[in-house]
Amino acid sequence: MIDVIFDTLIDNGLVFAFALIGGIMLIAYFISRYLTRGHVHGSAIAIILGLVLAYVGGVQSGGENGIADVQLFAGISILGGAMMRDFAIVATAFGASMDELKRAGSIGVLSLFVGVILSFVVGVVIGLLFGYTDAISLTTIGAGAATYIAGPVTGTAIGATSEVITISIGAGIVKSVLTMSATPFIAKYIGLNNPRSAIVFGGLLGTTSGVAGGLAATDPKLVPYGALTATFYTGLGCLLGPSVLFLIMGMIFSM
Repeated sequence: MIDVIFDTLIDNGLVFAFALIGGIMLIAYFISRYLTRGHVHGSAIAIILGLVLAYVGGVQSGGENGIADVQLFAGISILGGAMMRDFAIVATAFGASMDELKRAGSIGVLSLFVGVILSFVVGVVIGLLFGYTDAISLTTIGAGAATYIAGPVTGTAIGATSEVITISIGAGIVKSVLTMSATPFIAKYIGLNNPRSAIVFGGLLGTTSGVAGGLAATDPKLVPYGALTATFYTGLGCLLGPSVLFLIMGMIFSM
């Protein structure tokens, strides 16, 4: 009976992957609600649980794809692969409206460019500290520091190695988790208590999941405003990363 169940799960790997992620999210939000009393958002906890499972899976299998190297969880490689990633990017872009961006005003647009460029510079510094000196690697890591979606999109477009793309994703995830976790604690010190400040906050940090999770733990009414500019931030990062920013890095560092 157990063999039949395992064979069924393996044959329907993608369906099981969705169910597994759903279970992790359920556990994460339970921990968030009852153990942290909402101070740490469920999305942040879910990301941490995912990273732990990926590490354990990689150690157990000795492979390179984390838990996806375990046959039972092979569907995770599809769910977390480039196809689903690009689908999410397109879905995010279609969910944005230029009319809504105009409502954010010039301060919202300015915060987007400042946020992307500032995060990119921080990412480039991180890349230099890791010993990378070529334009392709530094651009990819810089884009990843902006958002863990822009990182792999940029890296794939300009021909970065899988190792560099992984670092870019890691930089973006760290940023997202820190944003989710720290926002409730710093909100009162930075005046994050009104729609306008939430718009600027989302534009400066840009990690949609981090901003939405952090604002949800601070004041749920602010989530739509922060998510508004954070959504455009991802698109702007994906646009500028492999184009303008890459050209600039090419002029500064060797290709």
